[in-house]
Amino acid sequence: MDIIALSTSDIDAMWAINEQGLPGTGKVSKEGIAKLLGFSSLSVGAYDQDVLLGFVICLPPKTAYGSLNYAWFNEHYTSFVYVDRIAVSEEHRNKGVGSALYNHVVSYSKQHSVPVAAEVNREPPNPGSMRFHHRFGFEEVGVLHHSEKSVTMFLRKA
Repeated sequence: MDIIALSTSDIDAMWAINEQGLPGTGKVSKEGIAKLLGFSSLSVGAYDQDVLLGFVICLPPKTAYGSLNYAWFNEHYTSFVYVDRIAVSEEHRNKGVGSALYNHVVSYSKQHSVPVAAEVNREPPNPGSMRFHHRFGFEEVGVLHHSEKSVTMFLRKA
């Protein structure tokens, strides 16, 4: 498995993988993925030869991204790398792909001396993602209630 920077040529595969992760990953259009790539400070995919197995898109503070979750981190922290989404294709889950992607994010965090910010759905619940983030040393730093869901806010120190 190779971790490689994403490009716009990966958007179709990224969208398909994101759709497989709903509702945990959050719905996004192909155009939305292109915008996220434009905002990102780190966007990489896990590949087996030319096949995208999973991906992660991370944003720095203060972009024009309109997410309420992202805005919460901007209100509470001045420095971070925000994991907007991490998704692994259904057939490659539980094979270390997500961990490899997060290890890359943690390395970036340490290299740039910034914490990693992320959120996980509380309602509807996403217990697998909660366990995953706790295993990676994330600490719960808040809860944000939306009209249709609630999320736990996580931070991992650099």
